[in-house]
Amino acid sequence: MQELRAALQSESAIALDTAALEMAAIETPGLNPAAYRDMLDRFASELAARVNAAADGREFVRLMNQYLFEELGFRGNEANYEDPRNSCLDIVLDRRIGIPITLSVVYIEIARRMGRPVFGIGLPGHFVVQYDDGDYSIYVDPFRAGKLLAEADCHELAREITGVDSSTEPSTLAPVSDRYILVRILNNMRSAYFQAKQFGKMAQVMDLLVEAFPKNADYFKARGVARLHLREFSAAKSDLEMYLRYSPDAEDRGKVTKQLEAIHRWLARLN
Repeated sequence: MQELRAALQSESAIALDTAALEMAAIETPGLNPAAYRDMLDRFASELAARVNAAADGREFVRLMNQYLFEELGFRGNEANYEDPRNSCLDIVLDRRIGIPITLSVVYIEIARRMGRPVFGIGLPGHFVVQYDDGDYSIYVDPFRAGKLLAEADCHELAREITGVDSSTEPSTLAPVSDRYILVRILNNMRSAYFQAKQFGKMAQVMDLLVEAFPKNADYFKARGVARLHLREFSAAKSDLEMYLRYSPDAEDRGKVTKQLEAIHRWLARLN
């Protein structure tokens, strides 16, 4: 995961698809990223054969949506949204279903191969993309079959999902970086693996997040919880201690302290 780690450390020039595919190897060990980059290449090539080079942005978006959602059948996985596989680019490409952010990555990467300006937009609770070439600008929701959105629609969507009024915060609709996208996918995986009780994979996700954000208290706590479930008590103790170090006023400090005392007693019995 060398390129993924580099992308998480800084805004590197590493391609988003490459880093996302390395991340997906947590779910699919031995994954061959080249095969899925080739798939994206093929999709872009097939679409390029249908899009006149002089086509304006409106026409490009229309043809892109028709190809991706009507012909290829990509769609949101509403029936099993919390499935960890929805966060894995290889599986999303194979099954053609996913969650908003991974479907957006597919959209972004096909557009990138065609030299078209498509950007990720990290709405609260939802992820969409924006096409903006300076003359034509529109927001697109890949989770909902490429539904076109105006600015007001984006804010309303965020409000419906989270209850947050994002209209007063202009940065809500600002394009996000590849690093932001990768971190958001990792946090989705973290939540999905926790709910699925797949603590070994959750711990792998948390290793990446802790490495990228070495002073983030919540990430240490989450990894500590995963390690407790894995019965890796010494490592869990270290993580929970780091959590309290970086969050000395945590509301659950008493609860975590009691957990640390229990771990200490258990470890003492081993000696």
